[in-house]
Amino acid sequence: MPTGQDARRLPLRRPEELDAEQSGLYARIVGGPRASQSVPVTAPDGSLLGPFAVMALAPEVGDAVQQLGAALRVSTGVDPLTREAAILLVAAHHRCEFEWFAHSGAAGRAGLTEGQLAALRDGRVPAELPPLTTAVLEVVDSLLRHRSLDDAEYAAAAASLGEQALAEVVWLTGYYSMLAVALATFEPPNPLSGGVTFT
Repeated sequence: MPTGQDARRLPLRRPEELDAEQSGLYARIVGGPRASQSVPVTAPDGSLLGPFAVMALAPEVGDAVQQLGAALRVSTGVDPLTREAAILLVAAHHRCEFEWFAHSGAAGRAGLTEGQLAALRDGRVPAELPPLTTAVLEVVDSLLRHRSLDDAEYAAAAASLGEQALAEVVWLTGYYSMLAVALATFEPPNPLSGGVTFT
């Protein structure tokens, strides 16, 4: 995905360049639950960043997508450290620079060490994490590698996480994988990025 202001496919659009339907979606994104989150949503000029820029292309569908993302961030029982680690494992698997950029800071603030971040960047489940976090990341890793859990993995995950948390982890993995595919397709620029993470 291009970094900086370069955009081969989807240029960022300032708020005044959006039509009425897109403007409504913009207001719901920047004024909703994400307003209190540390993950960047807009560039300094107000343009929607990353997947949010893509959501504005088809606002009705984009609204449903952003509502799912907001629910996964604020309405699940998954703690912040575990959630951010899971998102970064998805980002590394898909080599999604924006997802990594957007969530690595939040992951550090949630308690992940530089060594653990490096392991996630390499697509590995880090050592020395809380048992619940390790169990979640093992589920995410299996979903990414095999697109499912075998019977033994499912039984272990359901026993350690419970069915509700397991469902939340499955939806989180699918949601951030979907965003990674959208970003790889539309390639919006990331003017806040410090450079390429995955080569």
